[in-house]
Amino acid sequence: MEHIYLARQVILRDDLSLFAYEVLYRDSQKGNKVENDRYASSAVISSVLNRFGTKEVLLGKRAFIKVDEKFLLSDLIFSIPNEFFIFSLFDDIEVDEKIVQRLEQLHRQGYLLGISDAALNLHTFTKYSNVLDYFSYFKLDFSQKFEDEVETMLETLKESRIKIVGSKIDTHEKFELAQELGCDYFQGYFFAEPKILENKKFEAYRVNVLHLYNLLMQETNIDELTSEFEKNPEISIQLLQFINSGAFFFRKKIASIHHVITLLGRMKLAQWLMLMIYSKSVSNDSGHSPLMEMVQTRAVMMENILKVVKPDSGSNMLGEAYFVGVLSLMDVVFGISLRELLDGLFVSDEVKDAILEGKGLLGNIFEVVKNVEAFDIGKIMAFEEKYSLEQESIKKAIAQSIDFEGKFGRV
Repeated sequence: MEHIYLARQVILRDDLSLFAYEVLYRDSQKGNKVENDRYASSAVISSVLNRFGTKEVLLGKRAFIKVDEKFLLSDLIFSIPNEFFIFSLFDDIEVDEKIVQRLEQLHRQGYLLGISDAALNLHTFTKYSNVLDYFSYFKLDFSQKFEDEVETMLETLKESRIKIVGSKIDTHEKFELAQELGCDYFQGYFFAEPKILENKKFEAYRVNVLHLYNLLMQETNIDELTSEFEKNPEISIQLLQFINSGAFFFRKKIASIHHVITLLGRMKLAQWLMLMIYSKSVSNDSGHSPLMEMVQTRAVMMENILKVVKPDSGSNMLGEAYFVGVLSLMDVVFGISLRELLDGLFVSDEVKDAILEGKGLLGNIFEVVKNVEAFDIGKIMAFEEKYSLEQESIKKAIAQSIDFEGKFGRV
């Protein structure tokens, strides 16, 4: 039986604020063979428009959707609203007369078009030279080597008012190269490297959050906890704003830290504290952090997959699964190794071993979460087989995690 995997990856501006998403698709029958996998454009678009809704999945941003020749030439494409998506053409599409005519039609009707993950060489440049006016974006593949003429070709693209998206940027060095080449936007996990933040001021705010976290996890009495929170007014104010924001449903407005601690419980409050650190990092002036979005999705997916593998999991184990996701990128914020950071935090051996060694059930789930991010369908299917899971189970866990982040992804 065929089933679908969807993933959403962020595309960032130069200041690391969120510009857009790319929504990806693969199905189980085509496995991990990228060259045969056409991302089934209609399935992706249908899921975004009909199953989840654009508000939940796209959060007010556009989504790059990869399209092949068959979808591009289908009249179905004109039934899709032009304000939500950027149709990104596979690089192997031949630019013949039919394609040129369709590009002109889409451009005239206000659709945004891009060229997907292409190597910018003489062949590619010549291929698209007569249709550049129809494109708004060129996704430059940074996993490939560049020819000497790449800067000249990029300048020509920019003269045609085409924005350059550096894709497959997975190291800080590639990020710096993309900046030097004048890329307008960036896609990849480069922002999850500690080097990007290592020169940032080690804020007292973060130290205070870690101190409060440890107090919560060490069963400190509630009066002392309340006193420590009240010594940090910035954190307390944000906590009260969050608790009254609508993400929780209490009959009366909560006005005291003591009441918050009683209602939320220690584990939920500790989770919120760690997320606050991400919300303060790699963010723009609006306070949105793509890094926080990534870690929230990780944490919720950890919980959802654990529920699938072990339906009778108690609140403590679910909380630990969530913490694995939340803590897994803390090295990015502090610019130190995860091992050193975890040694200073009050976490269980199960959580520590899962993050550092991939051990135990939580470690196995953490590995499959990273496989979801990397879109390694073969390893996802191997996980399903190892735990004798139904075919749709991981797909549903992924979808629920994206849906949750869309609704509650703002702290």
